[in-house]
This record gives sequence, structure tokens and C-alpha cells, in this order.
Amino acid sequence: MQSHTLKRTHKNKKSKTVGRGGTRGKTAGRGTKGQNARAGHKKRPELRDFIKRIPKLRGRGKNINTSIQTKMSIVNIGKINALFKNGDVVDAKSLIASGAVAMKKGSAPVIKILGTGTLDKKLSFSGCLVSESARSMIEKAGGTIA
Repeated sequence: MQSHTLKRTHKNKKSKTVGRGGTRGKTAGRGTKGQNARAGHKKRPELRDFIKRIPKLRGRGKNINTSIQTKMSIVNIGKINALFKNGDVVDAKSLIASGAVAMKKGSAPVIKILGTGTLDKKLSFSGCLVSESARSMIEKAGGTIA
């Protein structure tokens, strides 16, 4: 072993150049002037975290004018007349059980009763929205709306 044949195990570190040509010169990776360039700079990160937690509004597809509200399930009075007996109570549960209305996302939907068809049975309605024409038919048949 001779001194001129020895090799380092670790290469010699290059000294970093200062100024525009260096890797960490001038602004030292901090961008430009201002609060961020100063030593010990503290911008409040809490506000950014709240903003990042809020989901982005990604629009509602091709038609922006579509309603956000859930759509009502519509049942005509003629269908109710065929499904229920005289003196029955018509509500969301009974309409789902009879198959007139389907569950929406695991819960009972908002139901509106319209006046298409005829009603010749005395029925009591509860928990449903009723149109004016359907209301007059129900009251004429002797039914009640709660």
C-alpha cells in the first residue's frame, strides 16, 4: 500500500457556491421577499387546514339548473283506491308496504298525492303532501288528511 494509491471511502463534499449559480444561493430556496423569506416566519396554517378540509364544489354535471332537493314520489288517487280498503290509513309505511312507492337511499321518500283517477273509499291520509284536486276528492269521499 502506497500513499498515492489510496482512495477515499466517501467522496469529498463540494462547497456550495453562493449567488445566482449556486444551489442554495440568493434567496436560499425561500422564493422572494416578504414574510415568507424572513427567519422564523409564521403564517397561520390553521386557516389553510380549514380551507383544505372543505370539499371542492365540482358542479352538478351538464345541467346546473337541476334541483339539489330530493324529488318527491308521486302517487295518484286512482292507484291508492285500487290498493287500499275502506277505512285504511295511508302513510309512507303503508305505501311502501303495498309497493306503490319505493325506498330512496334507505329511507322513506317525501310523498305527494295527486288527483288523477277516482276515489270511492273513506281513507285517512297522514304524513303525505296532497294536491288541491286530491284534497277535494278525499273530503268528498269522507276521508281525512292529517
